[in-house]
Amino acid sequence: MNAMLKVSHLIDGLNDRLGRGLMWLILAAVLISAGNAIVRKAFDMSSNALLEIQWYLFASVFMLGSGFALLKNAHVRIDFISNHLSAKTRNLIDVVGIVVFLFPLCYILVTLSWPTFANAWKSGEMSQNAGGLIRWPMYGLIPLGFTLLALQGLSELIKRAAFLSGAGPDVISHIETAAKDEIGHEIEEHAAHVREEVR
Repeated sequence: MNAMLKVSHLIDGLNDRLGRGLMWLILAAVLISAGNAIVRKAFDMSSNALLEIQWYLFASVFMLGSGFALLKNAHVRIDFISNHLSAKTRNLIDVVGIVVFLFPLCYILVTLSWPTFANAWKSGEMSQNAGGLIRWPMYGLIPLGFTLLALQGLSELIKRAAFLSGAGPDVISHIETAAKDEIGHEIEEHAAHVREEVR
């Protein structure tokens, strides 16, 4: 189990570094969008390449950040139900969800998207818009993103198995506790700031 937990740690590190790096793409998208709007209004000029790069950046954040979201437990979870379940039950539900739903979904989408990416790569497919960008990098995001998500699913499966076998902590409750502590700390800081203003 220790060897598997080391693999899990490596996958977590990969998706964590990638997710934190992707945050800069959001800033880049905002700056490009604002710059494009200013140029269009001020000089009556526009660029299809700049318009397309905005959704390229958004697609990159969305597709490549899915593994990061799973790592941080930021995916959709029915909290009002899961909060009433035992830690063992919640981890068992995650194991079933990963094996029965997540892995097959990732496999299907990687398998279906790879030929589209390969064809676009070979043909050098370009945007149909004048001055548009090449398309294969965007097609490539689909198999890459779902591969990263599947890897993170493997990491989460290892962590759930470690907890259920008594070889590791309950990662779900650790993440939720850390999030609650962070929110509580922010509320305390805000309350202290309000008290200072009142004085």
